[in-house]
Amino acid sequence: MKKTMLSTLVAVALLGTGTYAKENAATSQSISAKAITHAKARAADKAKGIKVVQEAVDAVKLTREVLTQLDQGKKDEAIKTLEKAIGKLEVVMSAPDAPELIPLSAQVLVDRFAGTPNDAENAVIMATALLQHHKVQDARVLLDTLKDEIDFVTVNLPLASYPAALKLAAKFLHEGNVKAARHVIAAALNTFVEVDLVTPIGIVQAQDLIAAASKIAKKDKKAALAYLAAAKTALKKSEALGYTSASDTTYKMLIDQISAIEKEVRGKNEAAKLFDKLIESLKEFKEKAVKSFTK
Repeated sequence: MKKTMLSTLVAVALLGTGTYAKENAATSQSISAKAITHAKARAADKAKGIKVVQEAVDAVKLTREVLTQLDQGKKDEAIKTLEKAIGKLEVVMSAPDAPELIPLSAQVLVDRFAGTPNDAENAVIMATALLQHHKVQDARVLLDTLKDEIDFVTVNLPLASYPAALKLAAKFLHEGNVKAARHVIAAALNTFVEVDLVTPIGIVQAQDLIAAASKIAKKDKKAALAYLAAAKTALKKSEALGYTSASDTTYKMLIDQISAIEKEVRGKNEAAKLFDKLIESLKEFKEKAVKSFTK
C-alpha cells in the first residue's frame, strides 16, 4: 500500500511539473505575442501620424487618368487632366516647408518566421547552397520566407522630379507627340520612393520577456527562468535571420548577460542590477537594429 501511495505521489509530482512547464511556456508565448501586438500598434500610431498630402494623391490619380485617356485617343481631354494634375502639385510646391518626398500612403506589415533558430540557420545554409549552384529563383523563394519583422512602409512622391516630368509630358502633348508624352508619364509613375523601416521581431520579443522576468524573478523563479530562456531563443532567431545592429553590443554579449542573470536567479537571486544593465543594453541594441531601406 505504501508503494502504491508513493507511486501515486510521484506521478502527481511529475504531472504537476509538466503542467507548470507548459504554463510557463504558454505565458512566454503570450508575452511574445503581446510584444508583437504592441510593436505593431506603435508602428500603426506612427503611420496615422504621417500626413498624407491629398493634393499629391489627387495628382497621381489624375496622372493615371491621363494614360487612360491617351489610350482612348482623347488627347485634348488628356491635356486638360494633365494640367489639373500639375496645378495640384503647384499647390504642394508653393508651401514654404515642402519636403523633397511627399507621403502618398503609409502602412504597417508583419512577416513572421514560424520556425526555430535552427530552422532559420538550416534555411540560410540551403539558400546559400542553391545560390552556389546558380539556382537563383529557388533561392529567392526560400529567402523570401526568412523574415521575422515589422515593416513601417511609406510610399512617397519625389517633388524634385515628378512635377517636372508632368510638365515635360504636357509639352509633348501640345506638340502632338503622344508617344513621347505617354513614355514620360509612365516613367514618372515608376519614380515613387518606398521607404521601409524594419524592426526585427525577435529583439522586440526579447525586450518584453526580459522586462517581465525582471518583475517576477524574486517571487517566481521558475517563470522568470522560462522568460529568460524564451528571450535567448528570440535573440538567436533574429541573429540566424541576419538582423544586425550598428551597436557595439553584440548578440553574444546579450545572450551572455542573460546567462549571467539565469545563474544569479538560480542562486542568491539578487539580479536587479544585472536586469537593469541588460534592459539598457537591449534597448540601445534595438534602436540601432532598426533599419531604413529606400526602394
